[in-house]
Amino acid sequence: MLGCSIFLGEDLSEATYQYMKRMKAANFTGIFTSLHIPEDDASQYLKRIQALGKAAMDLELSLMVDISAKALEAIGVKIESNVSKLQEMGITGIRMDYGIDMTTIAAVSRVMTVGLNASTLTTDEVVELKQYGADFSRMELWHNYYPRPETGLDKASFISRNQWLKGQGFKVIAFVPGDERLRGPLFDHLPTLEKHRDTHPLAACLELLKDCHVDEVYIGDERLSEKVMGQFTRYVEEDVMALQILPLTNSYQELFIGSHTNRVDSARDVIRSQEARFKVIPVIAQEGCHLREQGSVTLDNQLYGRYMGELQLTKRDLPADSRVNVVAKVVPTDVALIDWIQPGQKYALYQ
Repeated sequence: MLGCSIFLGEDLSEATYQYMKRMKAANFTGIFTSLHIPEDDASQYLKRIQALGKAAMDLELSLMVDISAKALEAIGVKIESNVSKLQEMGITGIRMDYGIDMTTIAAVSRVMTVGLNASTLTTDEVVELKQYGADFSRMELWHNYYPRPETGLDKASFISRNQWLKGQGFKVIAFVPGDERLRGPLFDHLPTLEKHRDTHPLAACLELLKDCHVDEVYIGDERLSEKVMGQFTRYVEEDVMALQILPLTNSYQELFIGSHTNRVDSARDVIRSQEARFKVIPVIAQEGCHLREQGSVTLDNQLYGRYMGELQLTKRDLPADSRVNVVAKVVPTDVALIDWIQPGQKYALYQ
């Protein structure tokens, strides 16, 4: 499952509601928000969470709210007795932190989804939750996002932690950065893993899902661009990796712009187009035989004999070759996606 973040630093605007609709259309099914961000005006939380909850219900989106005991006081809810009030607001889950005991957490888990801090849960607390009759099918372990650069998690320890959590029977959730409207006060992206701070959101998402034992991924920042939203949509609905390119020549564009399939016998250094050499290939003259930086789109020229017309996308830097024309480059922001094109998977090169 994919989700996005909508924060409560301002009233819910029509623009934000429309963004939520577009995210749902792009296959995002959940919303995350927080009731204890220091920069927010806590006196506005009640009306804002009510508005967000109503919007989530209207759009049939789940709503996970990060709360603390103090934050609940700000909206007039006692967690021990008012869970139904939260549900009436459209809240489908609460990520419990600071100041809420295990007996309360276990009790709430029997009636609604509960999120806990994935980094801090201990073995003793797992034992307590079992003793108090917690419903583990309604419990999720949420990693934090990290606003300050250099404080995000290390991948190796993150994987180890997630393996332990999965072994306890928990679902694991983490964050990747957005690429458009970043959240203050630092505006330095909101990833769980430090390596993802400036990474393409879809590439970061795929790394979490495929490498890191993560079940669901949420966008930490407040907005995805329309372009990236479209890339998520094509990947989820069509299994197509869409890459924006900058052509370096007006020649042969009909051979490289459009849809391709990575060969099943996937090469180490390049993505090879399965379809390229089955097209009607003109005589390809030698031109633009530059250094093939990662993300270069190349066509083999007539000096390569029967390989003329071979179309490749470079996974890493390769030297210049007089037999290989560099015809386009993937835009820098999309280069990270190349590593996630699987054998036999379709990809699209577009301007």
